Amino acid sequence: MTTTTPSRGRRRAPTRMERAAGKAAALQRPRVILALLLLLGLTCVMLLDGYLRAEVGGDERVRDGASASKVPDKVLNGGPILTFRNGKPVTQTIPKKTIVLTFDDGPNPTYTPTVLKILKKYDVPGTFFLVGSMVSRYPSIVKQMVEQGEEVGIHTFTHVDLSYQSDARIKREMEQTQLALAGAAGITTTLFRAPYSSETDAIDNYSYPVYKKLGASGYTSVFVDTDSDDWKQPGVAKIIKWATPSGTSGSSVLFHDAGGVRSQTMKALPTYIEKMKAKGYTFTTVSGAIAKNNAANRPVTSTGAAAGASTGNVEAGAQPSGAPTAASSAAPGNGNGQSPVDSAVGGAGAAAGAAGGANGNGSGNGSRNGISVLQGAHREATGMTLYEGKALIYAVTVAEWVVPGLAAGLTVVGIAVMSRFGMMLILARRHYRQRNKRRFSWGPTVTRPVTVIVPAYNEKECIANTLESLAKSTHPIEVIVVDDGSSDGTSEIAREAARSFGMTNVRVIRQENAGKPAALNNGVRSASYDIVVMMDGDTVFEPDTVRHLVQPFADPEVGAVAGNAKVGNRNTIIGAWQHIEYVMGFNLDRRMYDLLRCMPTIPGAIGAFRREAVLQVGGMSEDTLAEDTDITIAMHREGWRVVYQEHAKAWTEAPASLKQLWSQRYRWSYGTMQALWKHRKSLTDKGPSGRFGRVGMPLVVIFQIITPVFAPLIDVFTVYSMIFVDFWASLAMWFAVLGIQLLCAAYAFRLDREKYRYLLMMPLQQLAYRQMMYLVLIHSSITALTGGRLRWQKLKRTGEVGTPAGAS
Repeated sequence: MTTTTPSRGRRRAPTRMERAAGKAAALQRPRVILALLLLLGLTCVMLLDGYLRAEVGGDERVRDGASASKVPDKVLNGGPILTFRNGKPVTQTIPKKTIVLTFDDGPNPTYTPTVLKILKKYDVPGTFFLVGSMVSRYPSIVKQMVEQGEEVGIHTFTHVDLSYQSDARIKREMEQTQLALAGAAGITTTLFRAPYSSETDAIDNYSYPVYKKLGASGYTSVFVDTDSDDWKQPGVAKIIKWATPSGTSGSSVLFHDAGGVRSQTMKALPTYIEKMKAKGYTFTTVSGAIAKNNAANRPVTSTGAAAGASTGNVEAGAQPSGAPTAASSAAPGNGNGQSPVDSAVGGAGAAAGAAGGANGNGSGNGSRNGISVLQGAHREATGMTLYEGKALIYAVTVAEWVVPGLAAGLTVVGIAVMSRFGMMLILARRHYRQRNKRRFSWGPTVTRPVTVIVPAYNEKECIANTLESLAKSTHPIEVIVVDDGSSDGTSEIAREAARSFGMTNVRVIRQENAGKPAALNNGVRSASYDIVVMMDGDTVFEPDTVRHLVQPFADPEVGAVAGNAKVGNRNTIIGAWQHIEYVMGFNLDRRMYDLLRCMPTIPGAIGAFRREAVLQVGGMSEDTLAEDTDITIAMHREGWRVVYQEHAKAWTEAPASLKQLWSQRYRWSYGTMQALWKHRKSLTDKGPSGRFGRVGMPLVVIFQIITPVFAPLIDVFTVYSMIFVDFWASLAMWFAVLGIQLLCAAYAFRLDREKYRYLLMMPLQQLAYRQMMYLVLIHSSITALTGGRLRWQKLKRTGEVGTPAGAS
C-alpha cells in the first residue's frame, strides 16, 4: 500500500477517527466525575439517614449517680423552670392548681397525632420537647402541632446525654434542631429539655455547666415536678396515679409521645385530663406558666429575686445564641426586662388576662385565644435560617425515600444474585455431565478444512506467536491475516513468520485502517471454506483447538460456536484477577447460557461461524463496539443455535495495567449496551428466534448491567454497617457472601482443571478489582445515557503469551 507523506513544515489534518477519538476523550473525564459524584451523593444520603437514626455519631452513654456538690442548692431545690440572668440561676415553679403537660421524644407518626387529637378535644395545651432528627423526618406533624397552638421545645437533635459531649457537639445539636423546626414549622424556640433529665435535684456537676452555657445563650431549661413514668408501661391506672400532683400544687408533668410503645399513655391521657379538670386544675404551657408567674409577682426586683411560688423571672426576650442567628431578629427582646411572653402579647396586662382567664375547663379563656401567650417561646424563622431549615427537611425527605428504597432494591438484587449463583452451579454441572459423556456426539466428525481469520492492527509483538500456534493445528486450515492499516510492519512480520514456519496456507491481506469489523468482513469474503474461525491477533491456539471448535457444526442447527478463552499472563495480580473472572465467566456463565440456548457473546479471541450464517445476518456490524455480541444476538434472531465448546482453548494476553484494563472493559460494557439496545426488538420476536429476547436479554440486562450498577452500593452499605451498626455481624455477612463466591469459583476451576492457588487472590479481588469493574460499568451507563460515542481502542501488547507449555 502506498502511503502519502505530508510535506515538511505542514501539519497533517486529523482523520475522522482521530477527531472522534479526541471528542470521546474530552467527554470521558466529566462522565467519570459524574459517576463518582453520584456514588458520593448516595453515600452522603446514607450518612444523613444514619445520623437521623443515631447510627452515625450516636452516643448511648447516660450519666447516673454523679455528685452535685457544685450545683447551687436553690437550683436543686427550685422549680422546674431554670434560666440564667447575668450568669446567675433563676428558677420558677408552676402556679398552684396548674398543670403544664409536657411530652418528650417526639414527634412520632403513630402516637403524636393521637396526642394532638386528645388535646384538641379537651381544649388543653401541651408543650412538646422534640428530637430534631424526628422533626426533620416528620415535619408535617410539627407544623400541625404549632398551628394547633401547642408549644415546642428542643430535646437535642439525636437524643444524647449532653453532659458527655463537647461544646461543639452541644452547639451542633441545638442549631440543627432549630433548623429542623424552622424548616418544619417556620419557627425557632427558646425552650430546652435535656434528654434523660427529670427533676432539678437530679442536676449534677457534669450537667449543670451545660445548662449554664445554654442559659447564657438565652435558653430556658425545663424540668419536671411529676413523672408519669409511662415509659415503664406500668398500666393505665398507675400512669394516672403517678402523674397526679400532691395536694393543690402546680406541676410540670412528663409524658412521652415517642421512644417506644405508648399505647398505655394514649389510653391514660384522656382520663387523666378529665380527672384533673374535675379537681379544678387548669392546663397551660411552659410560657403560659411563666406568664402567670409574671402577672402574680409584678413588680420584680432587678436581681430577679421574688417571693412565694416564683423564685425569679426569665431572661428578657433574648434569642438563644445556639439558635440560628437570623431568627434572633424575628422577635427580639425589648431590653427593659420583659420576658419573651410579655413581649409577645404586650406586657403584664395580657399575661394577667391569660392567668385570670383560666376557668378550670381548659387553657386561657377556654377558647384558646391566648395562643400568643402559650407559645411565647416561639420565634419566627426568617432569612437564611428558614431557607436552610427547608433545605434540611428536603434533604431528609430525599434520604427517607432513597435509603429504604435502595435497601429494598438491594435486598432484591442480593436474592437475585444468590439465585443466579445457585442456577449457575446447577446448570454448569448439568452441562458438564452432558457434554462429557462417552456417548455424546454432535454428529459425524467434522474433518473438512476451515478458514481461520486473524484481524491485526499493530500486532508486531504477538502475530508471530499467533501464527506459530496455528502452524501446529491438528485440523486442516487456511489462515487469512487481515492487516487493518498497521504502521508497525505487522504484515511483513506475518509473511516472514509464515515462511519460517513453513506455512503455505497463510494469506496476508492489507487494507486501510477501517476497524476490526471491516477487517473480519474482509476475511469472511476472502474465505475459501464454509466454516470460519475468528481469533484476535494477540491470541494463541492449542494444537487441538480448531478441531474441537468445529465439531458442533456437525449439527446443522448450529450457526456459531464459542470457545474457551484463557488468560495467558496470569502471574501478575491484575492477570490473576482476570484469570478468576475468565474461568468463572466461561465455565459457569456460558455453560448456563448454552443450556438455556441464549448465549449472548462469542468471544473475539476464539469463535467459529458458518460462513453462510455470517453473510445472512449482514456480516460483522460497525454499529456497536461489541461486534462479537452484536453478531451473536443477530444469529439468535435468525434462528441459528449458538453453543459453547469447553475443550477448544485459546490463550490471550489480558491487559497488564489498570489503565488498559479500564479502557478495555469500558469498551466491552458500553458495546454490550449498544448491542442490547440495537436488538431490543428481540423482546417481541416470536418462535425460536425470539428465545434470546425472552430469556437471554433479561438475564444479561439484570445480571450484567443492573446488578453490577447497584453492587457498589451493597459494598457501601456493608462498610456503613461495619462502622456504624454492627461490625462483626456485617463482617460475618461479607465473609458468607465471599464464601459462596469462592464455592462457585472453586467449582468452575474444578471443571476447567485449573490450579486452585489462584483463588487465594479472590478476597483481594473483591476489595479492589470488583470495585473498579463496577465503576467502569457505571461510567459506561452514564456514557450511554448521555449519548456518548466511543471508538475501537487498541491495547498495548507485550507478546509474552505463547503456546502454553505441555500443549502439543
